[in-house]
Amino acid sequence: MSISMKSLYEWYRNTLRNPKYRWWLILGSLIYLLSPLDISPDFIPIVGWIDDGVIIGLLVTEVSQMLIDVANKQKNERKDNTENGDRATDKAKTVDVDAMTIEE
Repeated sequence: MSISMKSLYEWYRNTLRNPKYRWWLILGSLIYLLSPLDISPDFIPIVGWIDDGVIIGLLVTEVSQMLIDVANKQKNERKDNTENGDRATDKAKTVDVDAMTIEE
């Protein structure tokens, strides 16, 4: 069974973007980083830090991308609300009167 780095990255990314499992994966990543049990032990210089660096890089990259996506979504919603609000205020400023001529 061959597991590629790309498939692991895609699994991590997709799981992190799933709201049901997001906090579990973040918590698991933080526990892995703080735990002395790693794929490559931290007491081995440089080699022991590579797996931690990869996990930190993935976690920071994906969480920051999710935050950027949320910020952009909120920005677009505010923009849409502002545009819709301007139309509503334009309608409120317009007075529609049915004029009628009265003959004396």
